[in-house]
Amino acid sequence: MDWGYINARIRGMKSRLLDHRMLDNLILQPDLESLIGELEKTPYRDDIIDARGRYAGMPCIEYALRTNFVRTFRKILAFAEKEEAERYIRIFLHRWDVQNIKTILRGKNIHVTNEEILECLVPAGELDEAALTELVRQQDPKAVIDLLATWRIPWAKPLTTAFPEFAQKGDISRLECALDQYYYEEALRAVKGPDPNNALIRHILAIEIDVVNIKTVLRMIRDHIDPVEAERFLIAGGLEYDLKKLARLLALHTIGDVLAGMADSRYQFLSATSEAAVKVQKISVIEKELERYLVMQGTRSFSGDPLSVASMIGYFWAKYNEITNIRVISRCKTADFPVEHLREELVYV
Repeated sequence: MDWGYINARIRGMKSRLLDHRMLDNLILQPDLESLIGELEKTPYRDDIIDARGRYAGMPCIEYALRTNFVRTFRKILAFAEKEEAERYIRIFLHRWDVQNIKTILRGKNIHVTNEEILECLVPAGELDEAALTELVRQQDPKAVIDLLATWRIPWAKPLTTAFPEFAQKGDISRLECALDQYYYEEALRAVKGPDPNNALIRHILAIEIDVVNIKTVLRMIRDHIDPVEAERFLIAGGLEYDLKKLARLLALHTIGDVLAGMADSRYQFLSATSEAAVKVQKISVIEKELERYLVMQGTRSFSGDPLSVASMIGYFWAKYNEITNIRVISRCKTADFPVEHLREELVYV
């Protein structure tokens, strides 16, 4: 395995990520059209030019970001093909299969148009644009799941199992939870061995699972869901919180109690959440801090062993964060969000 070659390529790609100065230039643009023009001066130039021939405004930026993200990780797959690194890349890219299937199922469940669903998809995983387009053409969630099963796509397995309960209760979160549980179970199984690279992937996956589970606990308590029922939505394999510890958090009565209950954990930073947000159960504020923490943990991998998977993990999270930051800036421009507050919405790495 030539990790030296792969990481040299990754470092070259990292050098093209937007630095703080470039992000500040985007923030200072007065409107969306100026922002698009500024993006043409960045490594997104070709994607923006292509998008401008198809769309204007927000759709132009979204199309360019999706195209860039997919092209970037197809490039990494190409130079890591048939190497050990390919297995690790696919673990991370599979999350886009999960996200895309969730988006399609949600859209079909609430009867969103096919065009609107397609605009939200990122064909970076195993399911390419042609496959996703065919899934979007299906009439309803059951037809989507049946087609996945016909194609023998592994994601059909948890969805088929969870579908009867979804059909009975009409709660799409049953299907979404089944996908998440299956994704993390399979991802952890793929890196089960003692290899140091496996350990690095397991570590970041375990932190992700913690973050997903904490968000679930917060939503369940906010919505007054019975703790026993809520436990079914949890995912095994967290770093700080196993299922028993999570069950104890679910037994608490308020969001404030949960934050206090995490005071002696790595998530103690959540105790700084404003009293006002906790009082009105505005968990989006807490979720944003959890996402920020996850990104920082992921990008910190850049400082790991240069002859390991560490740089690749770091790049994945840095690229994901860059695109998220550009999206945040773009959406704030459409809402006339004050520039002085916009920087607070971004994660600088």
